[in-house]
Amino acid sequence: MKLKEAYTLAGCCRPAVGDVITGYCSHDGPIRVHRAGCVHLAKAEPGRLVGLIWDDIIASEDFRPGDDYGWLDAIDFRILDHHDRYGVDYSRQVAAMLDLDAGDLFKRHARLRDLALLARVEPTMIRYRAKIVPGKWIKHRNHTYYELTPKGKAYLVFSRSEK
Repeated sequence: MKLKEAYTLAGCCRPAVGDVITGYCSHDGPIRVHRAGCVHLAKAEPGRLVGLIWDDIIASEDFRPGDDYGWLDAIDFRILDHHDRYGVDYSRQVAAMLDLDAGDLFKRHARLRDLALLARVEPTMIRYRAKIVPGKWIKHRNHTYYELTPKGKAYLVFSRSEK
């Protein structure tokens, strides 16, 4: 069994598929997966515990995208790749960086959001380009910012494996 990148199994209670599990969010690493009754969780800060189910954390070795995958073209994958590389960004900036028409980019962002490949970022403060400029936070004002969803990441990884 392989877990998704963001998770590791706790060595103290050795959870197995079928066990009721709880996640512990560490400050500097992946979420540690414990059995729900693990004695170590009794000492943990309640705000750092998250409910988990196995279906959400096991990596699918045989991932196959849905029918909507065929609706995507090379430009859509360039946009998804941009968000994978740079993180949260807005349509005008993506259009400028990819040398695309801004009006087309607005429509593509909306369609990729409708397909659940991108998500709109709602908070008033966002961590901008986290992978490029560490620690930069900006006020979310007149732009609609988007970020890659897990589904978008999975489609992007699948498209790269097809090449």
